[in-house]
Amino acid sequence: MSSERLVQIVLPGVVAPEGLQIRHAAVPDPGPGHVLIAMEATGVSFAEQQMRRGRYYDQPPFPFVPGYDLVGRVLSTGPGVDPDLAGRRVAALVKVGGWASHVLVDAKDTVEVPDGLTAAQAETVVVNGVTAWQMLHRTARVRAGQTVLVHGAGGGVGTVLAQLARARGAKVIGTASARHHDGLRELGVTPVDYRAADVTARVRKLAPGGVDAVFDHVGGRSVIDSWHLLAPGGTLVAYGSASTRDATGSKQWPVLKILARTWLWNTLPNGRRAHFYNIWAGRTLNKDRFRARLRTDLTEVFAAVRRGDITPRIAAQLPLTRACEALLLAESGTVTGKVVLTP
Repeated sequence: MSSERLVQIVLPGVVAPEGLQIRHAAVPDPGPGHVLIAMEATGVSFAEQQMRRGRYYDQPPFPFVPGYDLVGRVLSTGPGVDPDLAGRRVAALVKVGGWASHVLVDAKDTVEVPDGLTAAQAETVVVNGVTAWQMLHRTARVRAGQTVLVHGAGGGVGTVLAQLARARGAKVIGTASARHHDGLRELGVTPVDYRAADVTARVRKLAPGGVDAVFDHVGGRSVIDSWHLLAPGGTLVAYGSASTRDATGSKQWPVLKILARTWLWNTLPNGRRAHFYNIWAGRTLNKDRFRARLRTDLTEVFAAVRRGDITPRIAAQLPLTRACEALLLAESGTVTGKVVLTP
């Protein structure tokens, strides 16, 4: 066992951010095939906001350590792992467990972070960047000259998605609150206030023939409106149900309704396509293929950051032990960029 102490943030149940708990323990040694990562940066994503309400559709039973992704240095390697990995900065997508000073991860699930990126910069584009990249390039296959609609363009995924779409040569319309509009214009995005009553009409005015792709994390009625905004041959990519974050009842039902709608829409003979994107799709069926795709896509995202196609937006950096404040800040909707936790 290491002489260092493990610090973890525990989500004990459906609680307010103030109900998060701090747990101390001995740092474990990595087992076969695993590495021990000393966390340098982990993020507060929308998933944690849903999880603390018990609303994330496949979250584990309470209590557990949240934290969807992390960046850190490999402290030690287990049997069967290349010892040269020790000391390298890597990123990992873990879904839960990232809010800790030290994290055990399967070595095959790590992706090396290139020189020139800080841990916090890299952290902002792990889950957000892979999600945006895969939806844009693998699911919607957006091409130069097309017009796309990004809902929540001022948010974590939305900001990266808008920048990647612009780098691809697409015209981007982005819904966001008014305070984000100047920042979106600087990125070459045409903003639309999502609080306006006539969002659909405003988008139609900007794209009379419809848009070639819509990326919708809102769910509910928004998915239906998004479908009807598509041009012939267009693609809808739904990837969440943010509008039901504070709802009660089944946490699976909002997602199941989206899945049912996408299935139904895909039976219509109008050339449009609808997808529900899940970053974990395919992992159970073919873990090696999933890992290879994740490594390829995250490497592409890191390269896009280094080229300047993506500007990492860090809203705030707070110590891990102030996770309560970090979660409150992320949920306040008053910041631009990602709230990052550091050791």
